[in-house]
Amino acid sequence: QVQLVESGGGLVQPGGSLRLSCAASGFTFSSYAMSWYRQAPGKERELVATITSTGSTNYADSMKDRFTTPRDNAKNTVYLQMNSLKPEDTAVYYCRARRRLVYREYDYWGQGTQVTVSS
Repeated sequence: QVQLVESGGGLVQPGGSLRLSCAASGFTFSSYAMSWYRQAPGKERELVATITSTGSTNYADSMKDRFTTPRDNAKNTVYLQMNSLKPEDTAVYYCRARRRLVYREYDYWGQGTQVTVSS
């Protein structure tokens, strides 16, 4: 059974840091690109960051100087390190695993974890 379980969300003050984790099971984690998305109230879900199966990363412009997304294939876990957090970073953060083959695509989502940035 495929599972993506996010953790590490919570309440943090502006300027603070959080590290989210996404623990994967039920598939070959190292073969998948892993992404983080977020969705704020009343807004569409947006891409935050991606790390490919080969370790290449890319970030949304507003986050690339503040967020990083390392992965640990030995632990089947991807992280989102968030620094210098702003109130506008408040959202539910989701983990996504994706693998594209010639004739099939595998696409899994976690349940999300709430991040609230407020004083």
